[in-house]
Amino acid sequence: MLDAATKKNIQQAYSKFLEAKELKPRYGQKLMIADVARTLANIELDENKQRKSNNHLCVIEAGTGTGKTVAYLLASLPLAKALEKRVVLATATIALQEQIVNKDLPDLLRFSGLDIQFRLAKGRGRYICLAKLDKLLTSESDTQFIPLYEDEQSGVSASESKLYGSMLDKLSQNHWDGDRDNWQDEIEPATWQRVTTDHRQCTGRKCSFIRSCSFFKARESLDEADCVVANHDLVLADLALGGGAILPAPEDTIYIFDEGHHLPDKALNHFSAHTRYRSTIRWLGQSEGQWPSIIESVSDASYLLQLAAPMESTLKHVRALLEQNLHYIQAITEDIDREQHTPRLRFPQGVVPQDLENIAEELNDAFGELVNLLDKLSKELTILLDDDYPSVPRVDLETFSTLIGAWLSRAESNMHLWASYANTAFNADFPFARWITLISLNELSDFELVSSPILASRALEKDLWSRCFASVVTSATLTALNSFDRFKYRAGTYDESHYAVVPSPFNYQENALLLVPEQAVEANNAIAHTDNLIELLPKIIEQDKGSLVLFSSRKQMQDVYEELPGDFRRRILIQGMESKQVLVQKHKGRIDNDEGSILFGLASFSEGIDLPGEYCTHVVIAKIPFSVPDDPIEAALAEWIEAKGGNAFMQITVPDAAIKLVQACGRLLRTESDKGKVSILDRRIVSKRYGRALLDSLPPFGGELR
Repeated sequence: MLDAATKKNIQQAYSKFLEAKELKPRYGQKLMIADVARTLANIELDENKQRKSNNHLCVIEAGTGTGKTVAYLLASLPLAKALEKRVVLATATIALQEQIVNKDLPDLLRFSGLDIQFRLAKGRGRYICLAKLDKLLTSESDTQFIPLYEDEQSGVSASESKLYGSMLDKLSQNHWDGDRDNWQDEIEPATWQRVTTDHRQCTGRKCSFIRSCSFFKARESLDEADCVVANHDLVLADLALGGGAILPAPEDTIYIFDEGHHLPDKALNHFSAHTRYRSTIRWLGQSEGQWPSIIESVSDASYLLQLAAPMESTLKHVRALLEQNLHYIQAITEDIDREQHTPRLRFPQGVVPQDLENIAEELNDAFGELVNLLDKLSKELTILLDDDYPSVPRVDLETFSTLIGAWLSRAESNMHLWASYANTAFNADFPFARWITLISLNELSDFELVSSPILASRALEKDLWSRCFASVVTSATLTALNSFDRFKYRAGTYDESHYAVVPSPFNYQENALLLVPEQAVEANNAIAHTDNLIELLPKIIEQDKGSLVLFSSRKQMQDVYEELPGDFRRRILIQGMESKQVLVQKHKGRIDNDEGSILFGLASFSEGIDLPGEYCTHVVIAKIPFSVPDDPIEAALAEWIEAKGGNAFMQITVPDAAIKLVQACGRLLRTESDKGKVSILDRRIVSKRYGRALLDSLPPFGGELR
């Protein structure tokens, strides 16, 4: 139970914070503090202070303006100290992660009196690798003996070379910490990829640059922290490495997942497998005939030399298998509609043809042998690095070890993909989606094969919920149609977990109207609906205000924009014209100058955009945001629901749309003093039976719908 001292500590910290900030207590915030504190305090412990029950998850939907960050931190930090556990706070985005580290946490600690150490945690991929940077700047050629990907053969451009030199200068002068997000300019992904690393390529403590390594400096500071601020991807990556590799061990951690509605989808990305067929053939062919000389160049050790011939033979065998079966992949994808937005072949229920299963079984075995050989090479190189092998320059050993790590990572990815395709019998308890996507890039065509579970529930339960000491999941959109069922089956949280909805402090009834114009038509006829939008928008959007118009289709957004009157169109800033950040800045600038401005955006503008006050007094939702029907995971999920006798439309499509609709409406009121209206230009919201369920899931807006 919550002991008196800890309870008093939380209450005093909250009172101090409110008083210092001259704030009034919010009802929803107080409820959330109590819910989180009770959940953590009621966890049953054994004699070693380890959890022995499954009542350790707290899932809370808290509306905009609740003050979620203050609530979950005030409740969890004092209790974590009392329980001798650590807090890992994970957000869905780097932007929110940095807001919490740079503003929210310092504010809370400064004004609450809590004595807590916190640190920001990011993965290796956000930090520069000094070994790679040094190699780029000191070698006339590229960084590696054998290029891993096609684009690595192009060499370093003059502008990149200048950028890399500037990076080294700033690092040596302590004017930069090696964090990509702290560099003064945007860095192109391909440019950054050359000078960063992953766990397979990193030689860790054996690296010559370990004392100056930006990643390890940041990682060591985590040991001092009571609270580590990470993101969902880093938590999932750490769990994939066994847990405790970068972040604290799950068993000693209280996780907080802010923006928690993203967690299941983020998890699916981590648990999926994929490969590009032709790219893999080219990758394997780039090294042909080179392995004996490469291995000799880094070692005269007899064991390593013994691996040269089998390595060469295995590479040729794997490549030959891929080449001889390329015609089959081409044949089964011949009938794909190339006019689709994303041309792909999806296998119903994830079951692939028997011929493809047979091919996959052979390739799984072949890649398994390649992984085995590369793993042996990697381990031998580790031994040589440990022993400071005298006859080879250490830098060559490190470079080769990095190369082997990259090859091993890619070989493992292929092995996992083909293993999943080798046995695709339908599993009603753990269903998979499998598909092939046609890829076109710079006149090169390829086939991307993908395999993914359709639900993250099983993996999250196994790797996260069952292992962690406790978890808090929160977001403004966790329920769908006023139920947590959708989140439960996607995320795998337990029935006995604590679920709660705390109210927003906003007065929707008085400050916001929800309207469906009488002239609006049903959006299932795309042409008629587009024509209707062109007619309606100039009539309902006021000239001197800030408006946000949200579309579900890029084509419709573009078609509407092009057909609107010229004087109206000049007030519009349309997504894709410039970056999201630049568009928002221009929009705010226009409103500040009393010019009026209209933002046209897609789904990414429905979440994460903050336009308080006059910046947004009218949100226009073009149509009910039903999911695109060609998404392969959603299509497979619908199949699974129907196979079990369910109704995929009511169990998946409508709940998903409800969440997106709530997110879109959430762009209107951002502070308690905001006022405005939401217009939905899709008559199905009032004419169809499911429309009532969607309306009931929205905040209690004022206005009369007809």
